[in-house]
Amino acid sequence: MKVSCHLITWGEDFLKGLKEASELGFRACETFTHIALKYEERLEEFQSLLATHHFQLSALYGGGRFSEKGKREEIIEYNTRVAKFLAANKSDRIVFGPSGPRREGGTSLEELKIAANTINEAAKRCYDLGVKACIHPHLGTEIQDENEIDVIMELTDPNYVFFCPDTAHLAKAGMDPLTIMKRYKDRIAYLHIKDVTPQEATSVLTSDKELPVFCELGLGIIDFHSIITFLKNIHYDGWITVEIDQSTSTPYNSLKICRDFVEHNLGLKVGT
Repeated sequence: MKVSCHLITWGEDFLKGLKEASELGFRACETFTHIALKYEERLEEFQSLLATHHFQLSALYGGGRFSEKGKREEIIEYNTRVAKFLAANKSDRIVFGPSGPRREGGTSLEELKIAANTINEAAKRCYDLGVKACIHPHLGTEIQDENEIDVIMELTDPNYVFFCPDTAHLAKAGMDPLTIMKRYKDRIAYLHIKDVTPQEATSVLTSDKELPVFCELGLGIIDFHSIITFLKNIHYDGWITVEIDQSTSTPYNSLKICRDFVEHNLGLKVGT
């Protein structure tokens, strides 16, 4: 397994994120897709930035409002564009994130069928470029709940559509992340690991600041040890990307907490 980090915690400051994540020993990252695509016509400059910090690009976030049939071609075109950028930078994973806002009552079966058709076509285009598309269920979107995940996974082609579980989003949507990962173990091709503030906590503090819903690894409720054991048992050898949406101190300190947890508690090594 290879450990990556998401630079989301640094917001728009891509260069500072690269520098500080590199100082912490990371050698691969995701960043905001709109930041990466600023370098679409300046690939050598982007690659030079990564090389300066001994980094590679683990993935980028694509996706869209899959259930809106009228947006199908636009979604396919956008994800193909992102996949071309990834391929040009020797990265072979794109995260298919569904868009919000979530409709009251969730996503209907008919809407999920439309979404699956769009996902299949977009994923095939990406696959033709050497990039695997990985479905990422996400809170507040059209693919959030367990039944929606199951329908989408059933109706999409396993030869082209893979799975990117996010431990925190699955847990906050009422699922046991490990159970879902076991169900779709043959399609896991990318992974976000993120912790969740305890449900019963009204004020969980670190450095005198209240934890956000998604918190640094080891400060929440996710059983990462069982997840890592499972991944080892299925011989998963892809990326595990640490993601912290919001820091309670600084992005550097938050990623340091996560790095130490990954290395000291989970027995994984960043930078390899």
